[in-house]
Amino acid sequence: MITIDESDPTPPFGQIRRQLADEIRVGNLAPGHKLPSVRQLAGDLRLAAGTVARAYSELEADGLLESNRTGTRVKQIDAFPTQAREAARAYIASLNGLTLEDAIRAVRAEWKTTEEAATR
Repeated sequence: MITIDESDPTPPFGQIRRQLADEIRVGNLAPGHKLPSVRQLAGDLRLAAGTVARAYSELEADGLLESNRTGTRVKQIDAFPTQAREAARAYIASLNGLTLEDAIRAVRAEWKTTEEAATR
């Protein structure tokens, strides 16, 4: 279920894009799954059709969706491996109330540190 968070500074098309991409990458939206039409989803979310069309278009450019005369469907992609998802769940459980943004910042900082150490 796609939702728009009015308090999120991310524009609505970006929120739609992120939520759909996440659902596709973890396998919750299977290859071939037909998405609602642009007009249908725009009406459901009370947004302009252009907003949804932009999200769909960017997801197509990312290789996650494909559109034709019969509609927009999820493309076949390699979902995140189960081991990576399990590690992510364990990490989330260890965060002690950290926000998603802070958790991502922590991963980026450690990622950089790990890359720098590997090049030494």
